[in-house]
Amino acid sequence: MEATVHVEELTSGASNRIIPVCKNLHRSFFSSASVRRALIFLQSIFLWFIFQLRRFQRPQHRPPPSSKSKFSFRRRDVEYEQDVLRRRALAEEIRMLTSSIDVDDVTNQCRAATWMFVGTRRNALFCRSWIPVCDEIRGILVIIHGLNEHSGRYADFARQLNSYNFGVYAMDWIGHGGSDGLHGYVPSLDHVVADTGSFLEKIKSDHPGIPCFLYGHSTGGSVVLKAASYPYIKELVEGVILTSPALRVTPSHPIVGAVAPLFSLVAPKYQFKGANKRGIPVSRDPAALVAKYTDPLVYTGPMRIRTGHEILRISSHLNRNFKSVTVPFFVLHGTADKVTDPLASQDLYNQAASGYKHIKLYDGFLHDLLFEPEREEIGQDIIDWMETKLSFRR
Repeated sequence: MEATVHVEELTSGASNRIIPVCKNLHRSFFSSASVRRALIFLQSIFLWFIFQLRRFQRPQHRPPPSSKSKFSFRRRDVEYEQDVLRRRALAEEIRMLTSSIDVDDVTNQCRAATWMFVGTRRNALFCRSWIPVCDEIRGILVIIHGLNEHSGRYADFARQLNSYNFGVYAMDWIGHGGSDGLHGYVPSLDHVVADTGSFLEKIKSDHPGIPCFLYGHSTGGSVVLKAASYPYIKELVEGVILTSPALRVTPSHPIVGAVAPLFSLVAPKYQFKGANKRGIPVSRDPAALVAKYTDPLVYTGPMRIRTGHEILRISSHLNRNFKSVTVPFFVLHGTADKVTDPLASQDLYNQAASGYKHIKLYDGFLHDLLFEPEREEIGQDIIDWMETKLSFRR
């Protein structure tokens, strides 16, 4: 029997256990429903008070900012810019380290490239591509990585796809990898959804007539599924592939869900303290775990409040709308996943209205399926599904 792993906090991915802000509130003498209603009422009063305060406050009476405060803001801006440049340089180094493999491996030769893409909010997003050197590209897979990681982790999977003449594109979210933004901070997952749509449109315009698939892992799977709910994006893709999608994320106590909107408003970048740096085990391959948690581009700090709230929000939206899913999809999940819920993937498959849908559950596998010891077989399952889907176009 496997030993139970006790983990206090969440640092990577999204699970059915979001860190509680007020751990001991469940010991209150009041019922959860009563306390929730009271907190929502207090939140409304607080927001009304802030609005009134700003309304009647006179700008001319405000004291000018001190030189010390100006210096503090300027120093934070410089530190932020330096961190983005440092991460971007590290992201470029990943391409340099793998480029020799791409050139020397004749059976898996590809053109690897990196560039910056301007997102919908004018933010610079770091992007990658692995294009096979062949006369005809059969299709393109667009990769949207999971929370706290980055696109460079999928280089091996990209080369496996290249060997079957599939091109691969990938984009780092805002606040991730080499993209703009505070590391590990996501102001809105709707921004990531919009950026995914714009990125997909650019790829389609660069490769007219070539079928495209969208792939999303974990919270990236939530982003992909929500993006595909928009008709203009659905029309651009042959189907979506979801590995370990974050489809049913719930806080450890209902009160946390009630106060999350308020805390994400007043202190969005605040980090939950005391998080376990290593987090929940996500792979049965010890080398893969070491590689992930020693990767400087993987965010291992405490989750930021707004980021956690955004995960709760998008998963709640998706969970309520399984029946409205019509895009062709293939969902893959490990039954031993402790980060996201495999039963939610089963519910998606059972309830979705899609005419072409498939699910595969891997007995005993953990969260990062493409970094499990059986990663080659899982990658092959994805390739086989895309090939079968493309065969219906002929």
